[in-house]
Amino acid sequence: MNRVYGIIGIKAKMANWNADFTGRPKSTSNGEIYGSDKALKYPMKKMWENKGKNVLFVKSFKESKGAIIPNQLGERYEKLFSKLDEKDTTNDVMINLFNCIDVKNFGATFAEKKQNISITGAVQFGQGFNKFDDTNVEIQDILSPFADSTKDDAKQSTLGTKITVDEAHYFYGFSINPRNYDEYKKLLGNDFQGYTEEDYKEFKKVALTSTTAFNTNSKFGCENEFALFIECKDEECYLPDLSNYLEFDSQKREIDLSQIEKMIDGKVAKVEIYCNPFKLSVLSKYDKFNIFTKEKIS
Repeated sequence: MNRVYGIIGIKAKMANWNADFTGRPKSTSNGEIYGSDKALKYPMKKMWENKGKNVLFVKSFKESKGAIIPNQLGERYEKLFSKLDEKDTTNDVMINLFNCIDVKNFGATFAEKKQNISITGAVQFGQGFNKFDDTNVEIQDILSPFADSTKDDAKQSTLGTKITVDEAHYFYGFSINPRNYDEYKKLLGNDFQGYTEEDYKEFKKVALTSTTAFNTNSKFGCENEFALFIECKDEECYLPDLSNYLEFDSQKREIDLSQIEKMIDGKVAKVEIYCNPFKLSVLSKYDKFNIFTKEKIS
């Protein structure tokens, strides 16, 4: 397969898609709200894990000395495969790593037991900037049912806060370059086929649904609302971060893809557009599909 470029759109309604360490929505120094690539990848990994696929870079736990603590990287590897031994060859370890669907897509940095492996993933994301003009940060006071355990004379229950945005629309540009794995195909032989069409199909599935499916307290209200997949006609197709060329009308909740269409004219083999037709409109000459049902929008 050739390169693929695209955009994934995430809507947040009274939710906090990606908080910083203060609990507020992550933002740049000039106040522009954005979501990191890690925030987008995590629901994808959880969906893959829930489907029983090998996922290496996700938090898991163990019991140690009466406490529940996160596993180390080597321990997580052992849960999926076998205990990592210093006699294991790098090729053996790499084959196992590529058998993890998150590594196959996003790459890995693995430094354990004399193994120092760095894999640049076929799938690369940019940062997802909010393109909605009127986003406000909402701070809710929450009353706890318990008194402060650190104060012996506490007579009232404690207060907490929940921080959300009233509405935000994040757009992530991404690229998929199967050629990133060409060298590994030579080194690992027939045990590794590189990034395949089947891998791409698995990525598309989670790109369309994983955020909607990931309903934690702070993420309830976050959902997949838009996705664009552009498959290049040949290898000599190089595109920038397409999210910078998407125009979003905050009043109409409307996406205009005209700049992108001018850029890709004559260069692509296939274009797929998915959106939430109930809350979002998309201006494009290409066919559009319902992001929930996958049916063509007439």
